[in-house]
Amino acid sequence: MPGLLSSPVCLTVIWFLSWSLHPSCAQIWTDEVSDVQFGRLESNVTLACGKSQIRIPIVWRHNGSLELSWHQVTSDGRLVLFRVDQSAQGNYSCYDDTRLLLHSVRLRLGHPPGLLSISCQVPNHTHVRCFWRDSVKTFLPAKYNASFRGKGMEWRPCIVDLTNRHCDVQDPAFWQTIHTLVVTETNALGSQTTYIQIRLNELLKPDPPQSVFVQEVEGYPTRLRVSWSNPFSWPVEDAFPLLFQIQYRPQGSIHWSEIFTEEDEVLIYDALAGHIHWVQVRARDEVNSDSQWSDWSPLSLLTPWQAYTSPDPSESPCIFDLCSTQPETSTSKTHGVVQGDEGNLGLVVLLVLFSVFILTTVLSLIFVVWMRQKRREHATKQELACMVKMKSMPI
Repeated sequence: MPGLLSSPVCLTVIWFLSWSLHPSCAQIWTDEVSDVQFGRLESNVTLACGKSQIRIPIVWRHNGSLELSWHQVTSDGRLVLFRVDQSAQGNYSCYDDTRLLLHSVRLRLGHPPGLLSISCQVPNHTHVRCFWRDSVKTFLPAKYNASFRGKGMEWRPCIVDLTNRHCDVQDPAFWQTIHTLVVTETNALGSQTTYIQIRLNELLKPDPPQSVFVQEVEGYPTRLRVSWSNPFSWPVEDAFPLLFQIQYRPQGSIHWSEIFTEEDEVLIYDALAGHIHWVQVRARDEVNSDSQWSDWSPLSLLTPWQAYTSPDPSESPCIFDLCSTQPETSTSKTHGVVQGDEGNLGLVVLLVLFSVFILTTVLSLIFVVWMRQKRREHATKQELACMVKMKSMPI
């Protein structure tokens, strides 16, 4: 059996079969990337076909295709891509003249980091949170390192949240006037460090007051009671008191009224009776005059207390005198309407009677005149008849 395998015929068959299978093996290995290489956009990128220099003809494929962007293959098998853009990213594979896969690499393109745009929030005396945004779109994954210190103090870490791109410092040295924050961004093409100086006393801005509640005051149609609680992020110790500003106005008005207080409740005395009122509250550190006002709390809407909100006496109780007065007023109005209708009807009846009287009188006069005329005509006829008889009598 070993002699059979070593015969020239068997060796020729085995070599032929292995050569014919190379393309299928290359197709399988094309998607297997053994390395990742990073390059800068709009620059020339060189890809090597493995670590050793190869002096044989090399064929390069991009994502399995022979179609490559503007490029050149050097004598040692390296692929040079000129002024690459995003379309040049992907998997690159190099093959020898027998279609044997020699090496594959994944190309990612982007830019080195630029300076960051950093802003900080100070919601209370014990916490600082700083956010940043890229000034350059790198298109590449990055890592961030942040440090924080007060003037003349040692550096301390600012805990980085990579997902939300911010870092947090607990219990900063608030008595220090100026603090420095340093953030370094690093990716495969380089790194960039950004420095900023901040004043915590000027950035101190509480969160809006919580649980703002507006109540009507029973029996007082021009009063409202407003209560609230400190922001959840603000320390409960008395060492950090807050000053509160309340603004309110009736719906439809453009002018706000204001009240300042250090308490957590206030009574409004000049509300407009029967109108919906808008109420908001905000807060500021009472001791630190350089601090900022918080944002306003969400609008709260309420109408002051009203004596009779329902016209149905069975639904809401009322005072006896007022309840008894309402039906009388309604009755008197109803009587007034009825009396007015009766007066109009009487006038119409009088006009009809007067018309009938006039018509009767006119008809009577006409009848009398007609009768007189008939009598006169009858008398004239009798006189003529007598005269004729007298003339016809013999003398």
